Amino acid sequence: MTRATDSDSEVTDTKEKFRGLPLGARAVEIADGNTSDYFLRTFGRASRETVCSCEVKMEPNLSQALHLLNGNTVQKKLGETPIIGEALKTKKPPQEIVEDLYIRCFGRKPTEEEWSSVRAQLPGDDDKKKAEDTKKVLDDVFWALLNSEEFMFNH
Repeated sequence: MTRATDSDSEVTDTKEKFRGLPLGARAVEIADGNTSDYFLRTFGRASRETVCSCEVKMEPNLSQALHLLNGNTVQKKLGETPIIGEALKTKKPPQEIVEDLYIRCFGRKPTEEEWSSVRAQLPGDDDKKKAEDTKKVLDDVFWALLNSEEFMFNH
């Protein structure tokens, strides 16, 4: 599951800090079995007390689901990522931003059905708080992509 931590960091253009390693080090670089964090423990990182692969817990559990949905790992990365804010500053249309997010997360553009679902959530042209509301919708889309089965099981 170290791959998931690294994938989240890569997709959101954020950097993780692990004890004893420089900022931006990848979770797969952790050599010390005692260096860990809540995310890695929750997702079954082996303590490396033995050479047995049986230490690794691969079965999904409720703690993992709750952490992804409500925990600070994904929320922190979304709060730190410059991707959506920079795209909005350059006046990139929401459809292009959504396409970029899908390509980042899944390596593909959204289907027409997926785009239609997002488009229905975007504010209209006459909305007074359009920029703020558009950012909220795009942040929600990014969160949903990072928590989707397609992202979790492929990356």
